[in-house]
Amino acid sequence: MKTPVSISSIGTISPLGNTPEEIWKNYLSDDHFFQLNEEKDQLSWTGDLPENLKKEVIDLRNENSKYRYLDDSVLFAILAARSAFRDLKISDREAGINVGSSRGATGLFEKYHEEFIKTGKSSTYSSPSTTLGNISSWVAQDLQLEGPEFSHSVTCSTGMHSILNAIAWLQSGMANTFLAGGSEAPLTGFTLAQMRAMKIYASENLDFPCRSLDIEKSKNSMILSEAAGIVSLTSEMNENSKAVIKGIGYANETLKHGASLSKNGECLQKSMKMAMKNCATKDIDGIVMHAPGTIGGDLAEVNAVKSVFDEEIPAITSNKWKTGHSFAASGILSLQMAILMLDNQRFLTVPFSEFKKQPDKLENIIVNSVGFGGNAVSILVGRK
Repeated sequence: MKTPVSISSIGTISPLGNTPEEIWKNYLSDDHFFQLNEEKDQLSWTGDLPENLKKEVIDLRNENSKYRYLDDSVLFAILAARSAFRDLKISDREAGINVGSSRGATGLFEKYHEEFIKTGKSSTYSSPSTTLGNISSWVAQDLQLEGPEFSHSVTCSTGMHSILNAIAWLQSGMANTFLAGGSEAPLTGFTLAQMRAMKIYASENLDFPCRSLDIEKSKNSMILSEAAGIVSLTSEMNENSKAVIKGIGYANETLKHGASLSKNGECLQKSMKMAMKNCATKDIDGIVMHAPGTIGGDLAEVNAVKSVFDEEIPAITSNKWKTGHSFAASGILSLQMAILMLDNQRFLTVPFSEFKKQPDKLENIIVNSVGFGGNAVSILVGRK
């Protein structure tokens, strides 16, 4: 990075809520935020939005006739963007926007495909409402922005890749402000079935069903959740700045199959080292891990951290034991967790994990994200 980038605001909606006060309160609790459903004689844990946010989604759909035919992934992004700008006036109408999604309009895809199988015909709205690009375009419409707008999909690291792209625009001088993030509405029958088919989904009725950062677990325990997150970035520090992005890292690794990750998390090693290019390992106070709750994924990331930091492993944590895995939005939720910990000067550990180290201070935190395809993103965020 040429210069640090300021985080002016961050807005999210997730099982933890949508205000910083509510989200921090829920982070401080020892509770998870999953629902247990019974489907066809099998347990099904999901991370649903709380009822008040579900109502906001319904109200939004009814607020504007144009929103009636939009997928939940789009509506979630609009609400997250509004949350980001609750206390921040948008002075730069030329701001760019990049909101990605791993799965996109899954709900509408399933609905329209079922309709086609039954009737042989498709709805007029099936094509425009299921294109991935309409997430960013509708957020831009809602906020009345006039800058460049686009969406993309890089599996679970999509939201963090949005930030990388936004930083490239800012540091090229092609934009002064950029909104970046991810949105996901994955709690649909076909999406959940795909995760179960891979045998990575939580299947036990435990007090803590997602065992993120439990290295001794014998079963995979990933749980999907609904969420969206939007970050406002600028090259200039101001009174609204929440934190500073000091370094970015990204990497790929050779695949053995489409969902593989090397045992030592080679792509994560590379991305963390790149993010710390201008920072010594001793200056890293904590890491918010991707740690989705799978046996292989969690262990590979821990091995990557051990390889990079040797004997001086920073404090490590994850939020997926509490929030679940929201694919594209997950990295933004992790970034928000890091910012809240910096702001409150309190590091939050996973209650059942062996990793309990508490840092003496909180100045610099790495946030990791990794996805199918052997790709990783690491962002070094610090106090303003």
